[in-house]
Amino acid sequence: MNEAPIASAIVLNYNGRGFVEESVRSLLEQDLPGLEVLVVDNGSTDGSADDIERTFAARVRVLRSPRNLGFGAGNNLGLRAARGRHVILLNNDAVAAPSFARELVAAAEADDSVGMVAAKVLEYARREVLDTVGHLLYPDGLNRGRGRLETDRGQYDACRTTLFPSGAAALYTRRMLDDIGLFDESFFLYGDDAELGLRGRVARWDCALAPRAVAYHHYSRTAGPYSRLKAFYVERNRVLVLFRLFPVSLILVSPAYTAVRLALQAWGALTGRGAAGRLAANTSIVQLTAIAVRAYASALRALPSRRHVPRLRPAGRWTCSRPGVRRRRAP
Repeated sequence: MNEAPIASAIVLNYNGRGFVEESVRSLLEQDLPGLEVLVVDNGSTDGSADDIERTFAARVRVLRSPRNLGFGAGNNLGLRAARGRHVILLNNDAVAAPSFARELVAAAEADDSVGMVAAKVLEYARREVLDTVGHLLYPDGLNRGRGRLETDRGQYDACRTTLFPSGAAALYTRRMLDDIGLFDESFFLYGDDAELGLRGRVARWDCALAPRAVAYHHYSRTAGPYSRLKAFYVERNRVLVLFRLFPVSLILVSPAYTAVRLALQAWGALTGRGAAGRLAANTSIVQLTAIAVRAYASALRALPSRRHVPRLRPAGRWTCSRPGVRRRRAP
C-alpha cells in the first residue's frame, strides 16, 4: 500500500457545473508533491460529477452521495476517506493559487499546537478585495469574515493567528479532528465551520493564519449571497453556536446585542441598504419575519444536550501575533 500523503484536499460539489472544474484543476496544479484530491458530490443533478470523472479520470477520487447532505455531512464523507495527515477544504466555487496547499501545510507544521489554518481568501472577480482572512465572532454567536470587503493592501500579511478559518478554504490537522471529531451534521449549511473551529479552540487547539495561502472565491455562488435559504440557516445556526459553545454570562447578554442587530437589519431592509436591503428587494418584511421565527423554532428543536463552555482567551491571541513565535501544545 502506498505511503499516506502529507495532505488531502476535498472539494464538496453540489450542481457546480461550469465552475467546479476550475476548482479541481487548481488543486491538481498545486506545487505540493503528492497532494491527494477528492471530490464529494452531494447529489448533484446537473451532470457535474460525470464531467469531473471524465475530465480528470484517475487523478481525482470522486465520492458520490445519493442526496444533498449539506456542508458538514458532505465534507465528513471526504474527511473519513482522506488519507493525508492534513485535510484541506476548498469550496467548489473557489480557486486556489499554486502555492495554496504548500503554504497551509507549512503553517500547520510550524507549531504542534496548531489544529487548523486559515487562508487569505480574495474575491474571484475583484482580486484586490478581501473575502476573509479568518473569521470574527460576535457576542450573539454570529460570525463574519475578518477583513470582508476591505481592499487588500497587505494589512494582514504579518498576522499569523486568527480565531478560526472559513470552511471555504481551510486546513484541519488529522490530530485535531481525531481529538474533537468532525463537523456537526445537524447544521446543514452555514456556521458549521464556526462550530468546528470553536470546538477546536475549547480543546485548546490554535488556529494559524497563512496569508500567502491564497484562494479566490465566488461569494455564496451555490446558495446565493442574499437568499432566503442562507438567511434561515445563518440565523438558526448562530443560535446553536451560541447555546452550545458560549459561557452562560454571554448567553444572558446576547439578546440585547441581537435586538440591536435585528433593528439595524430591519432599517436596512426598509431603506434598501446593506445585505438586509438586498435580501428585502425580493422578500417582504413579513417573509423576513417568518424566516426568523422558523429559524428560532428550528434551533430550539436542535439544541444539543451537551455544551462545550470555553475559557475565553484575550482577543489579541485570536487576531494577530508576531511571526516566528513558536508555542508547543501541552502533552
